[in-house]
Amino acid sequence: MLVLAADIGGTKTLLSIADAGADRIEILHERRYLSADYAEFETMVEEFLASCAGDKPQRACFAVAGPITADGTSAHVTNVGWHLDVARMQTHLGIASIQLINDFQAQAYGIDVMQPEELHELQAGVPQPQGLRAVIGAGTGLGVGQLVWRDGRYHALPSEGGHADFSPHGALAREQHAWLGARYGDYIPLEFVISGPGLADTYRFLAERHPKRASAKLAHAMLTGDPAAAISEHAAHEELAREALGLFIHNYGTHASNLALTTLPYGGLFISGGIAPRILDAMAKNNRFINAFNAKGRMSTLARSIPVAVVTNPRVGLLGALDIARGE
Repeated sequence: MLVLAADIGGTKTLLSIADAGADRIEILHERRYLSADYAEFETMVEEFLASCAGDKPQRACFAVAGPITADGTSAHVTNVGWHLDVARMQTHLGIASIQLINDFQAQAYGIDVMQPEELHELQAGVPQPQGLRAVIGAGTGLGVGQLVWRDGRYHALPSEGGHADFSPHGALAREQHAWLGARYGDYIPLEFVISGPGLADTYRFLAERHPKRASAKLAHAMLTGDPAAAISEHAAHEELAREALGLFIHNYGTHASNLALTTLPYGGLFISGGIAPRILDAMAKNNRFINAFNAKGRMSTLARSIPVAVVTNPRVGLLGALDIARGE
């Protein structure tokens, strides 16, 4: 059976057609698109399908970076502005079965199809078979998901946990919170801090705090390219960029641990999204991420028992959507 899947993000969208059976997924066609290049998602899909030789897919699953209605019939892509309507897409695309899932549900489902080499362990913990799993991942925004074991397999639960409040830990993070509040108002979602734009704001906060240490070269790179990528690259040789990346990792570890205390994911906490694989060396250096993760006072022993790993395969959400598209 041919199935179509999409991993729809604020920056990029991955589309794939696969021949899928009960125990296999063979990808036939795959393409990456810039989301902002298209006014409507359907236009992108129609272009993709037209470029693929062969029969039209019978089923589809689209993983959406944004809220989905309770009945699953429509969704809004938060950082692009697309509105997805299942009935409209069924008509326009000629695919009878279309399912919408949260992008981090898809990330969660993709965990099961990862190869061991696509997971980088940060903390072994004390894993429990069939224990609850949690996923957190920073990219254009911040996604959160959970997996619970039921009826012989893991089932992913939707979440908009990236929009929970940023709760600072430490004097510098509290000062950062005040800086963000002066710019964005009292409500500071986590994704304003733990995301690509959040990393850029982290550097701007420190640059205003230490203007004499700010780099004109980095400021230019942030204006002319991807600001978060520029900071990560300059962190190798510029002190303030390195401090910004360190504060970002501190905040990331702190709030991944908050998720762990809330959900108790003894089946593993998985860090996905586009940013973590790019800064993996900085996260692992001197156990920077894990030290923040385990700094939980009386709950530090519990935090140390949680297995933590970084997902290094950037296609994990797409693979999860393909898994759902093929059905049970």
